[in-house]
Amino acid sequence: MSVPNLPPAVARCIRLAVLDLNGTTVVDGGAAERAIAEVLGTFGISGERLEAALAMSRRSAGLDRAELFERIFPDDAESARAASRAFAVAYDRMITAGCLSPVPGAEETIHVLREHGVKVCLATGFGRHTQNSVLDALGWMGLADLSLCSEDAGRGRPYPDMVLTAVLALDLDDVREVLVAGDTTADITSALRAGAGAAVGVLTGAQMAGELRAAGATAVVSSVADLPSLLWGREAIAAG
Repeated sequence: MSVPNLPPAVARCIRLAVLDLNGTTVVDGGAAERAIAEVLGTFGISGERLEAALAMSRRSAGLDRAELFERIFPDDAESARAASRAFAVAYDRMITAGCLSPVPGAEETIHVLREHGVKVCLATGFGRHTQNSVLDALGWMGLADLSLCSEDAGRGRPYPDMVLTAVLALDLDDVREVLVAGDTTADITSALRAGAGAAVGVLTGAQMAGELRAAGATAVVSSVADLPSLLWGREAIAAG
């Protein structure tokens, strides 16, 4: 698909890009869902109950994984917490086994953004340990200006907390100087609730263009690798 352009006034003011991890800058080949299925199996959930839980997981893409388990175990907080901890262990094992790969062009995009004076925050609905495992596995520790998970901010998506925490942590003057990019409607909703200047959907992860646009995306692009062109145009990037 062709890359749209943000309105020049919006593009000029962007000073921070908050980029989602899984599905936006990183892909895991379905490992997160396999880890969820593995954990739920240890709780005796199988058959139609398991399929329903996995369908819930897909619908809640982008949300804090702890919140997902709270939805699966709505009347059993202890099991929800135990399942969340078990998920982190199972997923960490899959990360160690090499399930992750960067979205093509993602790392280069982060470098280009920072070279153009745009700070970068990598944000996720995973816990802090899992986020660190992801960054370490990819050699991305220190790649961005900041990394955040929902527990750092208080609440995860679709709440605006991570975007607003990034604004405070990186000393921005105005949340309208923020571009948020993600592959889920939760990313878009979080951006809009925070008042971000741009909420960009990408098509490398969980949800389709129509779903992202319906959620209010400012723009939808094929990949996070399209962000520099979205901001400054292909000609400007080539000239730079």
